[in-house]
Amino acid sequence: MSVRRRTVLGAAAVPVLSPGIAWPAAAGDGLRVTDPGAYISFTGGAFSLVGAPVVVSAQDHPGVVRVAGDLRADIERVTGVRPGSTVARHAVLVGTIGRSPLIDGLVASGKLDVTGVRGRWETSLQAVVEHPLPGVEKAFVIAGSDPRGTIFGAYDVSYGIGVSPWYWWDDVPPVHRDRVWVLPGRHTQGTPTVKHRGFFINDENPALGTWAPAHFGPGKAPGYPGGFNADFYARVFEVLLRLKGNYLWPAVWGRAFAEDDPENHRRAAEYGVVMGTSHEAPMMRGIEEWNRHAANGTDPYGGTGEWSYLRNPTAIRAYWRAGIQRMVDQGFEGVVTLGMRGNGDTGLPDGDGIELMREIIAAQRGIIEEVTGRPAAETPQVWTLYKEVQRYWDRGLRVPDDVTVVLTDDNWGNIRRHPSPAEPRSGGHGLYYHFDYVGAGRNYKWVDTANLRNVWDQLHQAHAYGNHGLWVANVGDLKGNELPTQFFLDYAWNPERWDIDRLGEWERRYARQNFGEEFARETAEVLAAYGRLQARRKPELLNRRITLADGGQVVYDDQQTPFSFEHRELERVTEEWRELGRRAARIERRLPAAVRDAWFELVGYEVTATANLYALREAEFTNLRYAREGRAAANDRAAEAEQGLLRDFALAERFGSAVAGGKWRGFQTQPHIDYGDVDRYGPNAPWQQPEKDNVALPDVLFPAVRRIEVPEAAGLGVSVDEDGDGDGDAPGLPSFSPYQTRPQQYVEVFNRGRTPFDYRVETSVPWLRVDRPRGRVARQVRVEVRVDWSRAPAGRSLGSLTVSGAGESVTVGCVAEQPSARGLRGFVEAGGYVAIDAEHHDRAVGGWRRLEGIGRTGAGMTAWPVTGGWGDAWPRLEYEVTLLSAGEVTVWAYLSPRNPALPTTTGLRYALSFDDDRPQPVDITAGADDGLLNVVWARNTSDNVNRTATRHTVGSGVHRLKFWAVDPTVVVQRLVIDTGGLTPTYLGPLESRRV
Repeated sequence: MSVRRRTVLGAAAVPVLSPGIAWPAAAGDGLRVTDPGAYISFTGGAFSLVGAPVVVSAQDHPGVVRVAGDLRADIERVTGVRPGSTVARHAVLVGTIGRSPLIDGLVASGKLDVTGVRGRWETSLQAVVEHPLPGVEKAFVIAGSDPRGTIFGAYDVSYGIGVSPWYWWDDVPPVHRDRVWVLPGRHTQGTPTVKHRGFFINDENPALGTWAPAHFGPGKAPGYPGGFNADFYARVFEVLLRLKGNYLWPAVWGRAFAEDDPENHRRAAEYGVVMGTSHEAPMMRGIEEWNRHAANGTDPYGGTGEWSYLRNPTAIRAYWRAGIQRMVDQGFEGVVTLGMRGNGDTGLPDGDGIELMREIIAAQRGIIEEVTGRPAAETPQVWTLYKEVQRYWDRGLRVPDDVTVVLTDDNWGNIRRHPSPAEPRSGGHGLYYHFDYVGAGRNYKWVDTANLRNVWDQLHQAHAYGNHGLWVANVGDLKGNELPTQFFLDYAWNPERWDIDRLGEWERRYARQNFGEEFARETAEVLAAYGRLQARRKPELLNRRITLADGGQVVYDDQQTPFSFEHRELERVTEEWRELGRRAARIERRLPAAVRDAWFELVGYEVTATANLYALREAEFTNLRYAREGRAAANDRAAEAEQGLLRDFALAERFGSAVAGGKWRGFQTQPHIDYGDVDRYGPNAPWQQPEKDNVALPDVLFPAVRRIEVPEAAGLGVSVDEDGDGDGDAPGLPSFSPYQTRPQQYVEVFNRGRTPFDYRVETSVPWLRVDRPRGRVARQVRVEVRVDWSRAPAGRSLGSLTVSGAGESVTVGCVAEQPSARGLRGFVEAGGYVAIDAEHHDRAVGGWRRLEGIGRTGAGMTAWPVTGGWGDAWPRLEYEVTLLSAGEVTVWAYLSPRNPALPTTTGLRYALSFDDDRPQPVDITAGADDGLLNVVWARNTSDNVNRTATRHTVGSGVHRLKFWAVDPTVVVQRLVIDTGGLTPTYLGPLESRRV
């Protein structure tokens, strides 16, 4: 297929539609722009697909001929009737305008109107035509403006009749239908907004790298059996096209697309897929092609074997020339990567001089011109500003105008740079985005951790800033990241269709396509909750606590939970996951047996396994705390953690052995628990997956649980809920307030021995109440403590509890603070802090948008539009608060961990003030480097929040807290005012009471 490079930015806009409804196009030509498959009916229509042959011209593109076969198979999957392939009285006609004699004959005869479709990029037409050919009474015509337009049109029909794009990858059975109709009229799904849309298979060891060669057979390059062959890539190409993607970066971990199977490039051309190479692999050659043949001081081009343009330029140029020559000789469609990085996804070993990179790119474009015999601008090219490469751009290096400049995220879903309106480019811009990552901070590769609300925010920003040239997402193994991959490609096709308020609709549509109408709403709700909970922290990071030392340096501890025992935080987040797991299990029990495999692959495994991991971690870290305190229950928690590990293994075994008859054996092998275990697998353990000699290791518990010797004799122990250090010797409970929202204060009476004992709790004042004043302790008993506010004095009062048992007693101090209710307004201080969720403002000045579910605990707020334009008139949010004492307070702002992506600023700023005070600006990116990926950046992304503080001196009483958006793209999630009582927690305290 020959597809010329051209922009789609000037394409006519299409209306945004409701699902299942076809609306007339604005052009008035009778062409209706619909959602995918919305012209299909199961009750009646103008044309029945059941039994109708699917006819295609042999002269059409091979990908079109092939997709006609897929459409026949899909109709059979749904109806049980296999369509033929020769013309009959009623027929489906498939073809490309200008390439298919079948379609062109209909156009020439006036039977088929292709107005609004012909000449566009990847645009399809579905239409019922009366008497199109002699002997044919009626035809359903699927025509494309180009071959991929036809392919997308055919797969759109498959989608509409109920065949999931993931039917093979996730064993999704379609609903059987005896009646499948096409509605009358001319239908199209419009022209894609983003020209090239695709994904990158990456970080594929051990899961995909283990499974694929076993399932499809080994790679065909001698000595490299782990390569992926053309049968594997055929399945990848098919799902890519079913998702209306057109572009692929192939797998690179020890794999070479062109060598692993000589058929790979031919198969891509046959399917109609545009091939590219990743940011580290220039000139249509994967870096592994160099590594396999350059060693011991030599390479096949007479050079030194060094991947260095300074020291081995002649050989490097010859290597690049061979890549372009292969593209020309084999005739596949490709987008050529320019530039050069170091071998192994690192910075260039020759240094980062601008003149050297300018020389490299000039040499590459010269080779393109020499080999193709055409101006370089006629061959699509990209320069990807990944990691350190963006520094060249920031320091002024520009590539020729026809090159697409691919901007990137920071590997953790936060875009680093948007296009500048002051620098329009004929080649446009692109986006490289991540749903999987290996590197600084810590790998995340195990399960889908994308929060669609966050993905939407970033893709919307890219769209709003005019980035429409080429989008590619790192999807890891692909399987396991189905939902974000499909959303990424759906959004790239039509961003205007999927506003953030419609994401619930998108999730329901995704669930309906895979599991049926009956379970769509419940499943969509589970998936949305799953994404929001995963957004709190990657599961691989559940044994890392990140803190700031007194000097401000970032400190990692890979043997601590990031969640706090205080405020019952660890308990609460674990219970949220348990409840989500229970919801998923209730749905699964009601599912028809035929869809349970698909459910487990797409929903059940990731939800259940993550819920199990949270329970495992809670048991593990509770065990370590209990062991320090000498609790008899410590060993019980150790056993629970070990059972959690066994359940993790059992879920993976079910995935590999029981699902789809063992089709996925070997796939669920990604370690995710033993990160940080330096003693076991070396100095890379803080970030790299557990592995030795590049082979993944099975998980073990890290940190290891502790078992203690429990004496026979009973021994009293008492702990309170803010004894975060776990020493079992805290002097008092957190203060009580009638306005508190924190979980109820408690003491735990625990046994240090094996012999049970009786306990008693006595209060020193009449206003203290306990729910379990006496009882018997075998392991431990939790006693909740409350204040009877009708009996408590006004102001500050002191009291105590005395816990007795096993011949000992412990006194626990209690403080009650009952302010006068007179004059209280807004969010009221309790416990020495005020916590506010940003969405609950009293006043919004300027444009603001609520982003549901984007935060770690709820919604976020962002100034609108994201392109700004307010100058010095900063939009602001106002919050009424009541503070109970005067003095200095610290305000912590919890923001999404965005980067300075704006083309006109160097930072990303908000400001805070009280009342009429002067706003204090804060650059949330200060100290963070999203190119070098330093520890400040890693802290923000690992915690998935940016916490910064301002200090203010205020009086007691009612105040107006103001949050100002100085720069666009700031997303504020929470504000917490510390008046002296705030204790460290990961998510911050629950929102304060509002009066």
